[in-house]
Amino acid sequence: MALTRWDPLRDLLALQERIERLADAGDAGWQPPVDVYEAADRYIVSAELPGLSRDAIELHVHDGQVTIRGQRPASQVPCERYHRVERGHGTFSRRFTLSSAIDVDRVSADLKDGVLTIVIPKAANAVPRRIDVS
Repeated sequence: MALTRWDPLRDLLALQERIERLADAGDAGWQPPVDVYEAADRYIVSAELPGLSRDAIELHVHDGQVTIRGQRPASQVPCERYHRVERGHGTFSRRFTLSSAIDVDRVSADLKDGVLTIVIPKAANAVPRRIDVS
């Protein structure tokens, strides 16, 4: 089990991000769920985007920030009245700031089964290195 030192600033930034996400939800209130996790040499961002094609997704990586934008159109089902609408639609934008320098030239993205997976390698000087003592 790895222990992590508590960082109150990180908690405040996470709270700020949640508040901004609520404010940015717009009229449709749709924000795709996203996981961001880190390995020793890369970050991985995984977003659930069911029903979106590759052309409907816009991805930008710049200055340590990852931005995912897109739009899912509303279903156009001929009916008199909807009884329940739970699937979100409309435009969305999610932005995440990464804590280490990244190698923008080696970023890759794949959309499979409605899940967008972005692999963001850390810059060579940002990867921790073990030094053997002689």
